[in-house]
Amino acid sequence: MCLEKGDEEVKFYYYWIALIVFVVDYITKKMIENGLEIGEKIKVLGDFFIITSHRNKGAAFGILQEQTVFFICITLLVVTGIVWYIYTNRNSGKTMLLIGLGLVLGGAFGNFLDRALYGEVVDFLQFTFGSYVFPIFNVADSGIVCGAGLIILDAFLSMKNENGDSNERNKRDEHEEREGQQPIQ
Repeated sequence: MCLEKGDEEVKFYYYWIALIVFVVDYITKKMIENGLEIGEKIKVLGDFFIITSHRNKGAAFGILQEQTVFFICITLLVVTGIVWYIYTNRNSGKTMLLIGLGLVLGGAFGNFLDRALYGEVVDFLQFTFGSYVFPIFNVADSGIVCGAGLIILDAFLSMKNENGDSNERNKRDEHEEREGQQPIQ
């Protein structure tokens, strides 16, 4: 296979996505740490969007508080697995999956660094929907959630492509039955 100029850089594109998520997460967390006291709030869009300085010693939505060593170990396994998977599949053509993994990698590493250094994660993005206050989160969490969404979407699209559209398959089977051919299973 002949590589075009620039193909070598594209192989590591997904790591750049992870690095961007990590850097934006790191910078925004440092801005919150240095600019706001814990519990301090800045209304951005009324009561809908508020910057709130918060620390989370647990996982998403504050579950499993005080399990820092557990999270560090799990995150190391996840990060190692994602780095390996992206590297071995970087030329697979599964762009959506690899972008999703890059987003998850950047987010996982951002929260990992906080847990490893401070035993807690800096959260600051708070949204309120009517009387419901969504749990406070950060840029790393956003990367993880968006990445997971792309991974799930890729899985659904891959299943659809592998199995074919059921409506199209049914039409093909009906046509083959009319023609006297055995439908393909």
